[in-house]
Amino acid sequence: MKKDLTGQVVVITGAARGVGAMLARKLARRGAKLALVGLEPVELKQVAESCGPDAGTWEANVTDRAAMAEAAGQILARYGRVDVVVANAGIATGGPFLDSDADAFDRVIEVNLLGSVATARAFLPALVASRGYYLQIASLAALTPAPMMAAYCASKSGVEAFAHSLRTEVAHKGVRVGVGYLSWTDTDMVRGADEDDVLRELRSRLPWPTNRTYPLEPAVDRIVAGIGRRSVHVYAQWWLRGMQSVRGYVPSIVATVGKKEMKRFEPRLRATVGTRGKLVGRGGQADAQAAARAGAQTGGDGGPA
Repeated sequence: MKKDLTGQVVVITGAARGVGAMLARKLARRGAKLALVGLEPVELKQVAESCGPDAGTWEANVTDRAAMAEAAGQILARYGRVDVVVANAGIATGGPFLDSDADAFDRVIEVNLLGSVATARAFLPALVASRGYYLQIASLAALTPAPMMAAYCASKSGVEAFAHSLRTEVAHKGVRVGVGYLSWTDTDMVRGADEDDVLRELRSRLPWPTNRTYPLEPAVDRIVAGIGRRSVHVYAQWWLRGMQSVRGYVPSIVATVGKKEMKRFEPRLRATVGTRGKLVGRGGQADAQAAARAGAQTGGDGGPA
């Protein structure tokens, strides 16, 4: 059933750019009030200004439980309720696991998985009170494994499982939980990954339709529609729905085909090993900079304060 979004208070994490920013603007056009959470105050303010006077911004790192709890309290104080939460914040890194930067690899899992857990922990009490909707943004990476993306696949498989578990726990409280799936979509994260020539070529050799980058706006339109229906599954590209029925067969196929591709690209990967391993895209850079600032303030190792 389609739900009217007029006056609904929607919280979006990772709202400074990409999917989060466009989703905020489109939901604002549907009459929603937006609470935008992210790491980049200037970009967040620009998005909020485009969403109208009811939009607000909160600078918080999703991996910082205390900061997320404080943001949730402030959002409740301002709006009086929370109807929808979209756990969208995410980062990525690419390349062979054996060559990966250990801190960057762990950070992907921390932000994507534990950041989503912290988001749910902060906002679920408000969603119980409003009998609201929690949408966890996952990925094609949750449906199929992919070489060179071990951290991202692990984190997105994790958030998918987390959301499925959460759905059953809170259903009797009137809260609906959905999972959103996106393939390669034209965002800063994907463009950042494509700056690596080897990774870009490897992706181009994937079978259709997984080998192309999809425009952002139609993908976000599908997410908006899913929020309006409070859907259990939201597919940003039409063909992702079909992946659900074959996902059990995909790992063995990927292993067979991927072995040949990895052998073929091994010399180039070895020759360019020093060019990859860090977080990709402007969102990844923002997270790294925030971690560095937190480390400088605490004298620690760069982790969240």
